Amino acid sequence: MGNGKAGYRRILLKLSGEAFAGEGGYGIDGGVADLLAREIVDVRATTGADVAVVVGGGNIWRGMTGAGAGMDRAQADYMGMLATVINALGLQDTLERLGQPTRVQTAIHMAQVAEPYIRRKAIRHLEKGRVVIFAGGTGNPFFTTDTAAALRAVEIEADAMLRGTHSGVDGVYTDDPRTNPEATRLDEVSYLDVLNRGLRAMDSTAITLCMDNKLPIVVFDLMRAGNVRAIVEGQAIGTLIH
Repeated sequence: MGNGKAGYRRILLKLSGEAFAGEGGYGIDGGVADLLAREIVDVRATTGADVAVVVGGGNIWRGMTGAGAGMDRAQADYMGMLATVINALGLQDTLERLGQPTRVQTAIHMAQVAEPYIRRKAIRHLEKGRVVIFAGGTGNPFFTTDTAAALRAVEIEADAMLRGTHSGVDGVYTDDPRTNPEATRLDEVSYLDVLNRGLRAMDSTAITLCMDNKLPIVVFDLMRAGNVRAIVEGQAIGTLIH
């Protein structure tokens, strides 16, 4: 995994909005935000790897839910993008209280609260040891935050995208392990297998983008302390999609 023992020197960490909600299922759980921030700080301190983050917004608003209720899909998606900004600002505050310099860049312009997304500026921040949190998805409706994560990872030339799960699932399985006890975890799987077998890893647009750019994806249990660092150091955790 990674390039042998060396591991990864720049990663993009994808955090789902639901992870922030903790047991409550809604809003931001301070304890969970602290746990996630400490994982990021730990990686920076121990490995020196560059860390960028993409956050979802499902703990506050899901575009598909709004669309399902008859709302215009594009409008519902824009609301979801704004939800990701709330999470990004919350994570930024938690990181900075832990002493980690952080920048939030949004795909939708909101100059009072965050920088606009500028690729070169994001890379410069990473080179200076700052954690960059990308919010607002891709800035376009009809794209998930998984796809935004894949896009940003490719743009900043990350070595891998780490997609954290939070519901006790620690990788990609042959079926949903929560409903099917026969489901087995895959240690490694190809992009095409994920697409052809309809494995629940990420949406197909995100997988295809990673495949076209040869960007490895690691799907792992975000809530187990030390996992992010272990992956960055080159240990085999969760499922590697490549």
